[in-house]
Amino acid sequence: MLAPTHLRWEFDMEANGQHLAETYLVMLNTHQPDLVDRFVAEDYRNHNAFVADGREANRQFRAAFFSALPDLSATMEDLVISGDRVVGRFVYRGTHTGELMGIPASGNPVEMRSIDIWRVADGMFAEHWDELNLLEVFQEMGALPRLGAGPAGNA
Repeated sequence: MLAPTHLRWEFDMEANGQHLAETYLVMLNTHQPDLVDRFVAEDYRNHNAFVADGREANRQFRAAFFSALPDLSATMEDLVISGDRVVGRFVYRGTHTGELMGIPASGNPVEMRSIDIWRVADGMFAEHWDELNLLEVFQEMGALPRLGAGPAGNA
């Protein structure tokens, strides 16, 4: 007996969503921005002030990100798939040795955490929202003082 059509779609969506998230992780850990062709739609809509819409803008942002953090590594802590949404929780670690978002290289270790939500359409990530710990990242890069730091930068 075959499963109802909607259940087959759910299963296929789960497998596809997991594959897309894993491809994203491979791209991060191998520093290959051209892998966006495998998971980002041409007309990708990005709800992130630092990354423009479209596949090409995503590729360019990733290339700059890898240049600024050449030893970047990423882990996927959680993955949840529901309907046309894929939600992942990621941790990125690297050393800030190049300019990033206008911030000159500091040589400091950086840890960034994100919660990413993607909408999937036609087998690709079509839209993206994220939440990042940018205050901490900017503090780690030396662009902002750490909270509670005194005049000499000590807590």
